[in-house]
Amino acid sequence: MSRKPIQQGLMGLLAVLMVAGMAYQFTPALNNGGSLFGPRHQGTPALKVNGQTITTQELEAVKRSNPMFSATDSGVLADDFKTVIVARAVQNKLYTEAAKDINVSRADVDAQVKKVREDNGLTDNKKWTDALQGVGLTDSSYRQQVREGLALQRKVEEIQKAAPAPTDAELKAYFDLHGDQYQNEARIVGRQIVLADKAKADALLKQVKAGGDFAALATANSTDANTKARGGALGPIENGSPRPVTKVILPTEVAAAAFALTNGGVTDVVSSGGKFFIVKVEKYLAPTPKTFEEAKTDVTSAVTQQKKDAALEAWTDGLQKNVQIDVVDPEWKTVDPNVASVAGQNIKYSEVLAQMVGNQQLAMVMQQMAPDQVVGLLNSSFKPELVKGLIQGYAAPTIAKNLGLNIVGSRQELASTLEAYAARDVKVTDADIQKFYAENQKSFETAASANVDEASFNNKNQAAAFRADWNGSGDFTSAASKAGATVSERGTITGGEQKLDPKLESAVFSGPLRSVGEGSLTDVVQVGNRYSVAYVSDLKKAAVQPLSAVRSQIEQQVLGSKKSEASKAFMSKQVDALKPVDNLKTVLADQAKRVAAAEKAAATSTGGTTTTAPATPNATPATPATK
Repeated sequence: MSRKPIQQGLMGLLAVLMVAGMAYQFTPALNNGGSLFGPRHQGTPALKVNGQTITTQELEAVKRSNPMFSATDSGVLADDFKTVIVARAVQNKLYTEAAKDINVSRADVDAQVKKVREDNGLTDNKKWTDALQGVGLTDSSYRQQVREGLALQRKVEEIQKAAPAPTDAELKAYFDLHGDQYQNEARIVGRQIVLADKAKADALLKQVKAGGDFAALATANSTDANTKARGGALGPIENGSPRPVTKVILPTEVAAAAFALTNGGVTDVVSSGGKFFIVKVEKYLAPTPKTFEEAKTDVTSAVTQQKKDAALEAWTDGLQKNVQIDVVDPEWKTVDPNVASVAGQNIKYSEVLAQMVGNQQLAMVMQQMAPDQVVGLLNSSFKPELVKGLIQGYAAPTIAKNLGLNIVGSRQELASTLEAYAARDVKVTDADIQKFYAENQKSFETAASANVDEASFNNKNQAAAFRADWNGSGDFTSAASKAGATVSERGTITGGEQKLDPKLESAVFSGPLRSVGEGSLTDVVQVGNRYSVAYVSDLKKAAVQPLSAVRSQIEQQVLGSKKSEASKAFMSKQVDALKPVDNLKTVLADQAKRVAAAEKAAATSTGGTTTTAPATPNATPATPATK
């Protein structure tokens, strides 16, 4: 799928609500820039929103709330950031004003302020006052923020609580499209041996692999009292066999190793919590789909949340409809055109920018690239993709209605559910699996590994003599040292890790080896100015996993890819049928001209020149302006 189902609600919207309504959690002493709002009803008026004043100080406080906003003070990026700052401040004002009908008692405010002070070591009045003054607040103005934040939080809860309960049809529709998310856990029928000594565990594993009776070995050696008496069985014995168990019965690392044995088998020695585990999987029982009745509680919870999200989105949409914004300070005048339209709805440019500044990867990219390069990247690829996603979101309610689907949620949740609807009948064939396996053999290769001790000699003859003479009796380190070598215990080496000299690694895993005792010796290899012979034990050659071992993994990967392709094709067709208009190219071109003209005018008025990031809208051609 190209978009995962949204389970946590309106993430973007709730982020805005947190900016507006959760300011009471702000820590004055630690915020590096102060409140998200700034002092209430004080400062220089910058804008009026439905007659309510937003001050320059409030806008600057919003600017300080995101380090990205201060990344540049000129060019297209600065213009984008100013648009977001103003849009966010307007939203803050709308939400705060809309929550004024909610009663918040003085005791509620006192309790919250007390908690903030205690959590941040500010119980001393002077420290508290100093912290507030450091960000331009007083105790009174901070308490006002707390009151407004609590009011908005309760307003949101009130709106969500009033959302209608899901119908049976809505629950069934959701389950039909997301049933694969509701599975009974995988289980295994197995036994374990638990030991406190690694060497003993290694020895027992060799006995098991040689055909030893696992149950008898567990009874005789395991230190786990709960399973020892029943031959190491993980579950109680029923009708002569251990009862199947889920992962929770084993430590995390041990469970991962055991449940990877989908065809049964014995794990290697697995270390966890200072103990050493060997698990024999007698039978693997794959996850099974839950029935609707089994999953109904979880499905109800998911659909209920989606209906709450839809109610909240409708409320915020209503607040922003027909909002009147008057510019008082020309410095805060912004241009926020319709960047797209679909199904009779307009999408503002600020919505694209809001998603852009919320992207953590973008923040990292901006630290590594020059502003003009960032603008080129954003305008040529990042913004077009965001616009496409927003168009799909705004189109989703109409598409769902046209298809007669009983699905609910916010716009983006509806879009995600429509993608699931598009992929509902996608299947993976055996031919698909075979083809993927054949084309991706390299990804299923298990790297070679071995335990390596390296003996380094001054000259080649010494090294060659030792290699020819030592027959594996006694200790390698002692024998090589006696022969004049410097010995290094390299431990377990995996091919490609580059922990050994490349020539020596090649000799270990690819060269001819001379068998000695329980291990082997490599040829003599020149390493720098010295000559090395490696003693190799527990050698495991590189091998491609058989299809049977990776079939389930491939099936899931291919299924995901085919579902994604089906979803993209479906959504593209459905959206195109609504004849959306994408104005991004025009919006960016107009912005580039406007920013360039403003900077030229500023340079002329100061009698100098400016050096700014180019206002070029695209580094490479953008998407077409209309569909």
